Amino acid sequence: MANAHAPDTNHYYVPHDSPWPIRGSLALFVIMAGAVAFFNDWSGAWSFLPGVVLLAYMFFGWFSTVIGESQHGAYNDQVDRSFRMGMMWFIFSEVMFFAAFFGALFYARTLSVPWLSGEGVKVFTNFILWPKYEGTWPTNGPGHVGGHADSTFETITAFGIPALNTAILLTSGLTITVAHHALRAGKRGTLTLFLALTFLLGFTFVGFQAHEYGEAYKDLGLKLSTGIYGSTFFMLTGFHGLHVTVGAIMLLVIWLRVLRGHFTPHKHFAFEAVAWYWHFVDVVWLGLFIFVYWL
Repeated sequence: MANAHAPDTNHYYVPHDSPWPIRGSLALFVIMAGAVAFFNDWSGAWSFLPGVVLLAYMFFGWFSTVIGESQHGAYNDQVDRSFRMGMMWFIFSEVMFFAAFFGALFYARTLSVPWLSGEGVKVFTNFILWPKYEGTWPTNGPGHVGGHADSTFETITAFGIPALNTAILLTSGLTITVAHHALRAGKRGTLTLFLALTFLLGFTFVGFQAHEYGEAYKDLGLKLSTGIYGSTFFMLTGFHGLHVTVGAIMLLVIWLRVLRGHFTPHKHFAFEAVAWYWHFVDVVWLGLFIFVYWL
């Protein structure tokens, strides 16, 4: 095993036995148990709380350990390369995650809805299965399954809060880039300022999206249960909002580490990893704005 204070540059660092993986597994099991209780109406939403608290404890403790190892010089260049590859594969998995939901939106909008309205073999898809259904988008489906020819919900216009949130995220992509260049140039004041602006913009985005969701449920009749349009809309925007929240928290942690002087112009992978993640979040939002809100 490499010495934590003087790592062997020829060997991969092998950490000591860690209790955090089993604690993380326990936290996920408790969250699953809470979900089972909630969805079976055995308890309220509070049943998620114990698992969430355990998961937060695991994240705080595990990342604290990793940060400590990094600050004590336990990681050599080989570990740094493995971290970078791990982050790349993680972002790739996130790309495929969102690709599945974009694929569902494309399938429903371009293929399923036209078929149900009579395109193709009309006698089966329209006359027999869903008579008088007209395939317009957005739709909450045929009347037989809860939908109606005249929509009972309204959509959120692209050039309102969504356009504002687009400007916010694009600006945050600029501020984190400025912060990265400042870190590489050793300009700590500029780094601290623009990194703070980035996570503040991220939390502002989440706040506007929460307001948008409130309006959708209360005033527009648009809910997760509003047929295929409602389900694809909230799954895509909701998971993206979750990613923005996680990303903003990560940026806040990195900012606190910057205040403690943890990074140097040449060794700052944690900062780069969060920056990669944030740019990924920006790109996904552009796809959402175009295909969910605008078109």
